Amino acid sequence: MIPRYSRPEMVALWSPETKFRIWYEIEAHACDAQAAIGVIPKANAEAVWRAKDVTFDVARIDEIEAVTKHDVIAFLTHLAEHIGADDARFVHQGMTSSDVLDTTLNVQLVRATDLLLIGMDRVLAALKARAFEHKQTVRIGRSHGIHAEPTTMGLTFARFYAEMHRGRDRLARARDEIATGAISGAVGTFANIDPSVEEHVCKMLGLTPEPISTQVIPRDRHAMYFATLGVIAASIENIAIEIRHMQRTEVLEAEEFFSPGQKGSSAMPHKRNPVLSENLTGLARLVRMSVIPALENVALWHERDISHSSVERAIGPDTTITLDFALHRLAGLVEKLVIYPENMLANMNKFRGLVMSQRVLLALTQAGVSREDSYRLVQRNAMKVWEKGADFKTELLADPDVTKALSPAEIEEKFDLGYHTKHVDTIFARVFGA
Repeated sequence: MIPRYSRPEMVALWSPETKFRIWYEIEAHACDAQAAIGVIPKANAEAVWRAKDVTFDVARIDEIEAVTKHDVIAFLTHLAEHIGADDARFVHQGMTSSDVLDTTLNVQLVRATDLLLIGMDRVLAALKARAFEHKQTVRIGRSHGIHAEPTTMGLTFARFYAEMHRGRDRLARARDEIATGAISGAVGTFANIDPSVEEHVCKMLGLTPEPISTQVIPRDRHAMYFATLGVIAASIENIAIEIRHMQRTEVLEAEEFFSPGQKGSSAMPHKRNPVLSENLTGLARLVRMSVIPALENVALWHERDISHSSVERAIGPDTTITLDFALHRLAGLVEKLVIYPENMLANMNKFRGLVMSQRVLLALTQAGVSREDSYRLVQRNAMKVWEKGADFKTELLADPDVTKALSPAEIEEKFDLGYHTKHVDTIFARVFGA
């Protein structure tokens, strides 16, 4: 991923240096386990750990790979240069390349997930804080982009909090799903390596042994993992779209923080654009882009092929780096989002009480008017508001068919905003707890 959309903590996790360090740890732990059961001399296993403080030379490994055309062999050759050919002869005993590659990928994905969970927690904290801050800040709810009925800004934030909380739960489950390792040898039969080696290596790396691998760890696990990241990205876009809508000039119920010295347009000095939320929409597309390739990686030939390999070399780092960046960008956006309660109230009142139409409809049915007639009476007065800019309550009070069923006081009462916010506490308790 390009540096513009990357955080150094996540980038470092996918560096060649980190990858080779994990490869080394897998090989060293496997040697310990092999020595413990008498397959290799203990002295040889101990010799491997002499390289524990070595910074593996990426350029040297690339130089060897240019000849061998095999990355794991290139690494093992470089390792032998540090510990000596004789001591290195038992390294990789009974193992196959996928034992190293697949286990390493899952270690990296687990560590990446831990960083993503930190990002999720920051987003959740920001959403919760803004939800309570604007718990009773009334704004108009919209369906199909059209004014519907009153809600609150706090409920909007609470809704996003609940969605992201579900995403966090899914991410935690995806971490469990991906946290497996395999040291099972060619085609996964343990013919040349004892299962206890796999158990030891996985324990040392914080993984669970894969119950049954072929020559690779089953890719349905990875498909589920990347699908989860895709859903989280969709939720990020869901929030970003709402912010983009609220910042439209005609709406202006909220806007991204505009810092001193910031410029919105190279041509128009007046512009203040929702660039962060638009950027998040684009980043979400990049994350979701990995989902279909991850699903297609599930179907491999027989006990293994490498059609998945090139895909994962790209989507592993790119997707986790992008989502990590997006989560922290979203958190910062929400933390500093500028909200305009007065504009929310002005927008709601723009159509002069029209949004109370359902309350009047229900009151008429309660007063004995059929639902069909009630709907007709309310709609004919509502259309005067849409078409002529009339005041909804005034029109109702002047309609004899309406006043025959409802008194002026009863009509007046139907325009109380508090009616629409009376269950906010109940909803908050459901989302955030008592």
